[in-house]
Amino acid sequence: MPKISVVIITFNEEKNIKRCLNSVGEIADEIVVVDSFSSDGTKKICQEYKVKFLENTFEGHIEQKNFAIRHASYPHILSLDADEAVSEELKASILEVKENWNHDGYYFNRLTNYCGKWIYYCDWYPDRKLRLWDSRKGSWQGVNPHDKFLMQDGSTTKFLKGNLLHYSFYTIDQHMEQINKFSSIRAREMFKAGRKTNSFYIYFSPLFKFIKSYVIKLGFLDGFYGYVICRNSAHSNFLKYAKLKVLNQSRKES
Repeated sequence: MPKISVVIITFNEEKNIKRCLNSVGEIADEIVVVDSFSSDGTKKICQEYKVKFLENTFEGHIEQKNFAIRHASYPHILSLDADEAVSEELKASILEVKENWNHDGYYFNRLTNYCGKWIYYCDWYPDRKLRLWDSRKGSWQGVNPHDKFLMQDGSTTKFLKGNLLHYSFYTIDQHMEQINKFSSIRAREMFKAGRKTNSFYIYFSPLFKFIKSYVIKLGFLDGFYGYVICRNSAHSNFLKYAKLKVLNQSRKES
C-alpha cells in the first residue's frame, strides 16, 4: 500500500484551510502545506494539525505547486487548493485506490460552490481534474495562473467517483477581484510569449464565451448566479485581451 502525501498551497486561507485539512485526515500519511507568508491566521490553524508547514515566496502557481511536491516525503501525491475539500464519496474512492494503486494518475470531477450555490452547468461542471498521481510520472505545467499536471507519455490514468468540493467565492466582489488579478497575470504571460491581439478577440471573444457558457453549456439552469458567472467569465476574456493590447502598445512606444 503506497503512502500518500497531501500537498496544499495557501495564502490567507483562514476561512477555508480547516475544512480542507479535516477532509483528508483519513487519506493522508503526510500533509505538506506551502504558504506564501500569509498575514491572517492560516499558519496558526495549520500548526494545530499534524502538517509539515513551509513558507516560500510565491513566484507563480506552477512554481509553488512543484516546490510543494519536491518537499513531500512520498511520491504518491494528492494535490489540493486550500479552498477545496474531498467529499465522502471521493474519499472512499481514494481509499480504495490506496489499497490497490494500479495506475499512474487518477481523475475526478470538481464541483464548485459559488456564493452558497452549487454550480452544475456554466462550463464549470463536470470540471475534471487530475489531482492524484505518482509525482515521478509528471509535473505541474501550463501557463500561469492556469496550471495543470501533465503526465509523461505512456502513463495510465483512471477516473474516480465522487466530487472534489470547491468553495470558490463567497461574494461577487471576490470573484471580480480574482478576475482582475488573473487577467493581468494571463496577459503578462501571453505578452512574454509574444502573443498579439486584435479587435476580433477584444470585442467578440467575450460574446462567444458568454454564448458558450450560458446557452450551450446550459448556464441558465443555474439561475441568477449562473448568469453572473457567465457574464463574469465573458468579462474576464475581455480584460485578458484588452490588457494584452495595452502591453503590446507600451512595447511599441518604448
